[in-house]
Amino acid sequence: MRNFLLSTVLIIVPVVVFAAGYAALTPATATPQAASAQAAPPLGDMSAFVAITSDVQKRASQNDLPNAQARITDLETAWDEQAKALRQANAAAWGNVDEAIDNALSAIRAKTPDPAKVDQTLTMLQEKLANPSGSDGMKKNGTQVTVAGIVTTDANGRALPCEVMLDQFRTARAAAHILPANVDRVDTLEVKGTERCNADDDTRADDFFAQGIALMSN
Repeated sequence: MRNFLLSTVLIIVPVVVFAAGYAALTPATATPQAASAQAAPPLGDMSAFVAITSDVQKRASQNDLPNAQARITDLETAWDEQAKALRQANAAAWGNVDEAIDNALSAIRAKTPDPAKVDQTLTMLQEKLANPSGSDGMKKNGTQVTVAGIVTTDANGRALPCEVMLDQFRTARAAAHILPANVDRVDTLEVKGTERCNADDDTRADDFFAQGIALMSN
């Protein structure tokens, strides 16, 4: 009996030691939740935007531009409604898709739309929706622009959304002690910036807001 027990121990101990060592040396397998988090897209589910863009592509390919223009307006509206949340999720990825949408809007709303350009911009938009963080040839030189010392672009040189700059302007104004001589100028810059923002002219709107922020800092 003793010999049997001793033999059993001699067999079990090496097995346990080997198992423990193997477990320590083997990388832990990620849980499904962790793997899902690692693979999560930067802007979340883009399927609704993809579906609308596919509708636009179909109508544009059939030379049905009036309906293609109407459908891309649906895309513009849906995108703008979620802009704030999407920017907060990933500003760079949001900017990539936003630029692609702007390019498609410009192409399809041109006075005389070029079918090849419409197709190209819609194809690029689909690529950006599929991979918002990816790079492409449409990216601008990666240099930030400043106006009066205020940054008005992202790291890719693309104009910041004018709504973002307007928020910065209003935050600065709420905390600033504006010199009496500058009050009228600040008011004018806010009005001009808001006008350009409402016209979807981010670059010029940002310029006006930046000038105002700089003026309030003096």
